[in-house]
Amino acid sequence: MKLTIVGCSGSLSGPDSPASSYLLQAPYQGRIFSLLVDCGPGAMGALYRYLDPREVDAIALSHLHADHCLDLCGYYVAARYSPSAPWPRRPVYAPANAASRIARAYEVPNADGGLSEHGPTIAEHFDWRTWQPSQRIGPLTVRTVRVEHPVEAYAIRVQEDVPGGGAMVYSGDTGPSEALVQLANSVDLLLVESAFLDDPDNPQGMHLSGAQAAAIGQEAGVAAIVLTHIPPWHEPDRVLAEATPHFDGPVSLAKPGAAWDIGV
Repeated sequence: MKLTIVGCSGSLSGPDSPASSYLLQAPYQGRIFSLLVDCGPGAMGALYRYLDPREVDAIALSHLHADHCLDLCGYYVAARYSPSAPWPRRPVYAPANAASRIARAYEVPNADGGLSEHGPTIAEHFDWRTWQPSQRIGPLTVRTVRVEHPVEAYAIRVQEDVPGGGAMVYSGDTGPSEALVQLANSVDLLLVESAFLDDPDNPQGMHLSGAQAAAIGQEAGVAAIVLTHIPPWHEPDRVLAEATPHFDGPVSLAKPGAAWDIGV
C-alpha cells in the first residue's frame, strides 16, 4: 500500500500546499486501486500530478469542514465537463449529510430560483455512503472511530487485505482522543494532525499540538509518525521540533508529493 501526500496544509490551502488530501493505492484485481482521503481546497488540481483523477475508485471524507471536502466540487466539474467526461459514479464514504453539504457549496440558484444546470446534480453524481465502524473498500479494510472535534469527525484506519499487509491511521482533525490511540494501535504509520503549537491555552477538543500528536503515537506503539495539517501561520520545523522528543521512532513532516510504502 502506498500513501502519497496530495495536500497537507491545515485549515486552508497554503503557499506551498493544497489543504488536506491523501492518496492511498494498492494492487487489486490486476490493477492499482486508488482511494482519495479528503479533498480540501487546491487538492483536485494537484491530484493530476499523481494520476488521472478519473481513475480514483473511491473517496473518503474524514469530516465536512471546508478545508477537507470542498474540492469535491472541482472533482465534479471535471467529472461532468472535462474531455473525458462523464466519469463513473464513485462511492464517497463520509459523515451523515455529506451530500447536502456539498450541494450547498456547489449549487447556485438562477434568477427564477431553480438550479442553473440541467441533468444530474452534484449530489446525484456520487454514491454517498455513511461511515460504518468497518467497511471493505476495494483491497482495503477501513475502520473508523469518532474523534474529538466540534463537528462529526472520524479517524480512519486502512489495512491492505493481503498476508502481512500494512496498516496506517489518518487522524483527521481531532483533539486528544483515547479512541484514536486505540485505533492506531501498532500500525506502521500514523498520519496525524498537528495544527497547534504547544500552549496550555489551546482550545480543548479541537486540534493537536506536535507534542500531543507524538505522544499519541508513542502510546499507540506505532512504527512511524507523519505530522500533517499544519496551518500556514505556523512554522513546520517548530512543530516537528516540539514533537520529536515525545516519540521514540521516526517523525516526519507531510509535504506534497512525499510518499511512503506501508507494509513493505
